[in-house]
Amino acid sequence: MKNDTRPRLPFGKAAVALAAASLALTACSAPAASSASGSAASDAPAQKKTVVVFAAASLKATFTSLAGKLQDEHPELDIKLNFAGSQDLVAQIKAGAKADVVATADLATMEKLNANGSLEGAAQNFASNTLTIAVPPTNPAGISALSDLAKPGVKTVLCALQVPCGAASHKVETAAGIDIKPVSEELAVTDVLGKVSSGEADAGLVYRTDVQGSKGKVKGIDFPQSSSAVNTYAVALVKGGPESDGGKTFLSAVTGEPGQTVLAEAGFGKP
Repeated sequence: MKNDTRPRLPFGKAAVALAAASLALTACSAPAASSASGSAASDAPAQKKTVVVFAAASLKATFTSLAGKLQDEHPELDIKLNFAGSQDLVAQIKAGAKADVVATADLATMEKLNANGSLEGAAQNFASNTLTIAVPPTNPAGISALSDLAKPGVKTVLCALQVPCGAASHKVETAAGIDIKPVSEELAVTDVLGKVSSGEADAGLVYRTDVQGSKGKVKGIDFPQSSSAVNTYAVALVKGGPESDGGKTFLSAVTGEPGQTVLAEAGFGKP
């Protein structure tokens, strides 16, 4: 047998050589791992932009529909809707609540925000609405005219005077020369609608769009004096809104073709 004449490393040096080879292999494979990590990061979904919209209660159905359509077209947006009586929205914003867009059911309420310096730019008129009498489908009190709401024994519900629908109700009462004594006054038109649809009230004054959107839960009775109180809706950007660009996108949708189509289908008139 031939003698092995290859040089042999001492045990300690052999271990060092093996470790060096292992480090070299690790170094060669590092860029591939880094590249895979970078690819995973680039595939991560972009963070959504949250747009906060404060809107009058009578806009709930239309703005919910419009927000859904807008999010389909702009998946980067997450639109959060807060509905309440217009005067409540004003109070919340004045108290420091963060919103990007505000829409009120009349111009007087929007002017309070403008006078307070809470708006970014001028408000834009985008829709109009008028009152109608809402009664349960069977109309148990036999309501046929506005004057019937002032008759003794008729349980009528109205919006409170400080709410846009309440101010409009007062105007039509004056135009008709009557004084309605409501069994309750509500802070949102949707609450009036709810009491009529549940049978708690014989009648209530609500917007025509509320009756149309009730899907048969109430019946509407038009009256001529409604023309004396046409409510014009306004929308504006809120100063200091956390997502102003998204707010502008929503405002443009409301005043543009998408919003105007949804509003018209719901029964709103032009501003």
